[in-house]
Amino acid sequence: MEVQQIIDNLSKMFGGTLSSYEKRRIVFWVDKDEEFLNIISEIEIPEVKVHHLTANNSFQTKYLLEEEDTESHYLIYTNQEIDTEDNWLMDTYLYSQSFHADKVSMIIRDLGIDSSLRNIVKKHKKFFGNKERVRKFKAFGIQNFNEESFEVALMSVLCNVKTPNFEEVLKTVLIESLHDEDNKYLEDMAKFIGVQVFWKYVNKYYGYDQDTPSLKKLMTHLTVTALSHSVDQDYLKNLEGFIAQTHRTNSIVFIDRWMHHSEDSEVFDEYVSQIEREINIPDIVQPMQVNEFKKEEVFPYFDDAIIEFIFQGLQARHEDYEEYKSLIRLRRAKHFYYKYQYLYEALYNAVEMYAFKKEFAMGIPKQSMKDMYQSYIDQYYVMDQYYRRFYNAFDQAEQDERLNELQRMVEYIYTDWFMTELNTNWSSSIQEEIKDEWSIDGVTNQKEFFQKYVSSHLRKQERAFVILSDAMRYDIGVEVAEKLESETRGRSEVDAMLSVIPSVTKLGMASLLPNQNTLEWDEQNNVLLNGQSTQGTPERMKHLKNINEDSVALTYDEMDVMGKSGRREFFKGKKLIYIYHNRIDATGDQATTEKSTFEAVDRAVDEIYNIVKMIRDDLSGTNIYITSDHGFIYQRKPLEESDKIEKIGLSINEVKRRYIISRDQQEVDNLLRIPLKGMITNAEEWNAYVPKSTIRFKMKGQGVNFVHGGASLQEVAVPLIKFQSARRGQSHSRETVPVEVKLTNTSRKITNSIFTLDFFQTEKVEGKMKARTVNIYMVDDQGQKISNEEVVIADKSTEKPEERMFKLRFALKTQEYDKYKTYDLLIKDVESGVVLERLPFTISLGITNEFDF
Repeated sequence: MEVQQIIDNLSKMFGGTLSSYEKRRIVFWVDKDEEFLNIISEIEIPEVKVHHLTANNSFQTKYLLEEEDTESHYLIYTNQEIDTEDNWLMDTYLYSQSFHADKVSMIIRDLGIDSSLRNIVKKHKKFFGNKERVRKFKAFGIQNFNEESFEVALMSVLCNVKTPNFEEVLKTVLIESLHDEDNKYLEDMAKFIGVQVFWKYVNKYYGYDQDTPSLKKLMTHLTVTALSHSVDQDYLKNLEGFIAQTHRTNSIVFIDRWMHHSEDSEVFDEYVSQIEREINIPDIVQPMQVNEFKKEEVFPYFDDAIIEFIFQGLQARHEDYEEYKSLIRLRRAKHFYYKYQYLYEALYNAVEMYAFKKEFAMGIPKQSMKDMYQSYIDQYYVMDQYYRRFYNAFDQAEQDERLNELQRMVEYIYTDWFMTELNTNWSSSIQEEIKDEWSIDGVTNQKEFFQKYVSSHLRKQERAFVILSDAMRYDIGVEVAEKLESETRGRSEVDAMLSVIPSVTKLGMASLLPNQNTLEWDEQNNVLLNGQSTQGTPERMKHLKNINEDSVALTYDEMDVMGKSGRREFFKGKKLIYIYHNRIDATGDQATTEKSTFEAVDRAVDEIYNIVKMIRDDLSGTNIYITSDHGFIYQRKPLEESDKIEKIGLSINEVKRRYIISRDQQEVDNLLRIPLKGMITNAEEWNAYVPKSTIRFKMKGQGVNFVHGGASLQEVAVPLIKFQSARRGQSHSRETVPVEVKLTNTSRKITNSIFTLDFFQTEKVEGKMKARTVNIYMVDDQGQKISNEEVVIADKSTEKPEERMFKLRFALKTQEYDKYKTYDLLIKDVESGVVLERLPFTISLGITNEFDF
């Protein structure tokens, strides 16, 4: 209580009406503990004299009051016992009034605490010797105190916790330091309330009771108890002393909430990494089967053990590929996935490659060109995606010796088996079928693109946009189409065209112009259209304008820097728009950057998507075609001498890694002769010679791992994406909708503190149905979490409903539950933060049970 409060209370006593027998008022203020000795000099009350009674001036005080001054009001301040028989002032004290202002009484009055808690308040009165601590305590606004709420509030103030909550107090203390002597919060508790208060509630809520408690042992206790939730305790016999015998679920919920906290989880990760070394988790895991710990997420070693299990399985050629993929998908929803994310992703794509090889255990069959081409765009292309995604993950993963061996295994499957077998058979079919002209019956040739797809829009006076991405291979085009389909209202379809030979930019880009069969290859190896150059964007725009004056050609970079208003102005009145994009080829075609080819692919996919958004949002464009001049082959593995051949004795007009242009007409071992008839008008004079399969010509300079120009399926199967934009309300508009996650259990009553619930992804991820991630947990009627939190990544694309099920295990905090109240299960979308469903449950535990039913 402040000085002014004391003065106000005393003033009321002295200001009261005197009785008929009173001439003045004497008030004795007995302060036995001298709590207010330092402020007595500040007490000033009108017409009241303040006198300090000590052990040595009792008689003097008696004489003052009874003889010297019998008229004045007096406040007698003392720390002496007054009501004793031998006290000189006993009779004076009996006819006077007494004032009690001991700190405990004043605290109780000030905070509205029931007097029954006087002994507890007195025990911790040192805490209230600081105005700021008192202010924070009052700010909690606690209405009804008991011993626990009072002491938790004290600890919450000392730990700077926003609301009085022991769980938050505990986490704050642990985050500060696991070394007791360095923990400032533990030190403050010891100083102001006694550290035994903290340990009392640790024991009460988390079952931790030791003669010599420590924060390090407590952290071990909490994590090992949480571990026992998902691992059979038979494996934890050496750690039994760290497993709570009561209130186990509180440890589970506490650890779960800490590890999922966006800011505090970093400290948690540091601690558990230390603890798993100290308790020797590898020895615990060693005798276990992977299914016995696959859901465990407290310690990072379990992820490492799962990775090792899959890695060794691949090495030993165990063909449990669906199990491996299921394990990795399961771990994505676990806490330490982020730490091993790229290693997991590399492993996942390696597993996919092994599964593909198993599907074609008898080899990739030799078929006709038409059938092999169709097989590639239907199914074979996925190997190019797996290989690319493997290296995207490989390049970002932390160094791990297993990655190097995994890389060797992947290179064997992709480069030595898939690429070699696929393109050897493909080359054989080419040699058998291609005699006079490069074509496949029923497959659109690149040179037919404009007439077949674009010209009809011009005849109808519609605008047509064409995006030409240099070296966008078919597998990349599929990814672009899927992204557009799943993330826009428009409709996206992907097909394939047969590119020109040689599969190079100058011929491919020229073929995509309105060429009307007037392409020529001149002596300087230039490609001409109607006798004019087709090299570069300005020259190509001239040819477009010959077809339609309202045409324009530009690069992505030029379009990107214009800004929305600039784009609208620039494209006003334009009917035919060609947009040239060059990210993949510009990266892969340089020896210094070819290693970043797959990184460039990811960037290209995003940039093409952005071009479509600009066309749709800024220009209201609806008819959009996305295609490429050629594909490419790329391998990370260094080429061996057997992968290269010498240039054969031909009269050579032009030679690159993957083709020779010559007037000669002869059959040459290891080369395919492809007449340029049908691609250029002076075809009788020219032939392309390309190495079979993926072989390169020996040449000095430039990169050798990234190449194009040849006739492999990866080079000549180019994507054609037809995208029709749509706005809300249009007949062909289709909204992108996340899949739903529904609880399938019909019972809404919980009878055990640990329980399981089943959830179902209602639709498969496909087209406009996109994946969704949700958090699922329980809350009380105040919105406070009362359970652990489970994550569901609903991205399954399977048709089978049983494969879209999720069985989740929950633990309730140990506390009193009212069986007549409802508690809600929340399903919350992670991306938007919106609660999708709030499902009411009743909880009737009876005697608290910590065993799953």
